[in-house]
Amino acid sequence: MNGSTQSEISKNLKNEKINRLFIYRTIKRYIDTKSVEDKPRSGRPATVRTRALREKLRSKIRRNPRRSIRKMAREYPVNRETLRKMIHEDLGLKSLKRQTVHHLTPTLRIKRLERCKRLLWRLINEDSEQILFSDEKIFTVDEATNRQNDRMIVSPCKDIPESIKFIDRVQRPLSVMVWAGVSADSRTKLIFVPQGVKINSQTYKESLFLSL
Repeated sequence: MNGSTQSEISKNLKNEKINRLFIYRTIKRYIDTKSVEDKPRSGRPATVRTRALREKLRSKIRRNPRRSIRKMAREYPVNRETLRKMIHEDLGLKSLKRQTVHHLTPTLRIKRLERCKRLLWRLINEDSEQILFSDEKIFTVDEATNRQNDRMIVSPCKDIPESIKFIDRVQRPLSVMVWAGVSADSRTKLIFVPQGVKINSQTYKESLFLSL
């Protein structure tokens, strides 16, 4: 293509799907440096995220996917942020936060499946407005604390009252149970269950429903 203009070169390479801007920059680089090679770039070369390191990282994660990024960063000549990018961007992996769920035995699984089928049948064949979904939740009343980030900036420590400086820990913290229900078009008021009362069919009939 010696002697051809930029437009002519672009047309000739149209089938190759080469960007016109790339052609322009290549021509300009050749005019300026008599070469089409990239100019030397300032800064540290990107040699850390190598293919060999990616494969080592992939193999280590396969052996133990629960290993933390911080611990793995200590074993390789890279910082934690670079390792995080390699895992997420280069390997296409994501960090999964494990969730706590209710343990279901084989018997409980069968029971839950039967109840779900029965509930679906009722929703299809009966008036859904007559169905009340309810649940109860226990809330801890005592002050919660996290030693990792529950701090105060003070000076000096000896002048701080003990009521602020210390948090009492008890074997059984104070708690309160709250019950509520929802239906297709409304909801119940919050009912505070007295201490020591267990929620069962008898409690529902004698106490909770009478309080609505």
